[in-house]
Amino acid sequence: MKFVSWNVNGLRAVMGKNFMEVFNGMDADFFCLQETKLQGGQICLDLPGYRQYWNYAQKKGYSGTAVFTRHEPLSVTYGLGMEVHDQEGRLITLEMDDFYLVCCYTPNSQNADQKGELPRRLSYRMQWEDDLRAYLMRLDALKPVVYCGDLNVAHQEIDLKNPKTNHMNAGFTDQEREQMTALLNSGFADSFRVLHPDAKEQYSWWSYRMGARAKNVGWRIDYFIVSQRIVDRVEVADIHQEIMGSDHCPVELQLKWV
Repeated sequence: MKFVSWNVNGLRAVMGKNFMEVFNGMDADFFCLQETKLQGGQICLDLPGYRQYWNYAQKKGYSGTAVFTRHEPLSVTYGLGMEVHDQEGRLITLEMDDFYLVCCYTPNSQNADQKGELPRRLSYRMQWEDDLRAYLMRLDALKPVVYCGDLNVAHQEIDLKNPKTNHMNAGFTDQEREQMTALLNSGFADSFRVLHPDAKEQYSWWSYRMGARAKNVGWRIDYFIVSQRIVDRVEVADIHQEIMGSDHCPVELQLKWV
């Protein structure tokens, strides 16, 4: 069973580049998007054989997630069911027969206005992480979970090019990294690191500035996190750095599922 996740940083923009080529070429059972930047009715995708599920932010041109799947879910849930979190279209959960798929676009903690200050949205990010982890643990108590998306954190120093100069910047604060550790310690695993524990310079996001992508000065902030009890089903965990079109590239998970 093949899963793909891609922060497209504006689906309409990527449609004018290579989205359909990538989508058809990846041939996924589940294709998850983040940062679609759409409202309902602003795009019509013809994806034969796929069901489409969209979660739009209230703010126009901002955030948003989508899941396209060949498989009919038992149920679909949008958001966390908490008013404080559910205005930005950041979460879609598909309940399948044997697992839950959770597509997520984690809030960016946003760099501080002045040097030495904490990221502007870090406090809210901590609340999000606590509530999201509790949600995933509730799901995991029922069925295994596949949790994917732009999680806006580089967990370890190996996961970004310049850890020292980025320490305490948004996405590499001690607090955000500790939250990822807490999630993994709660019965989950980072599928990429399961198969590639020591792989270096494997990034999924690059700044548009200063030729960062050409120099591979990037961050690994897009993940497939799986319940620990299905780690032995992980067959492929890849980062498709060769695929352009966004400042992120797609990430892939393949699970052996009978």
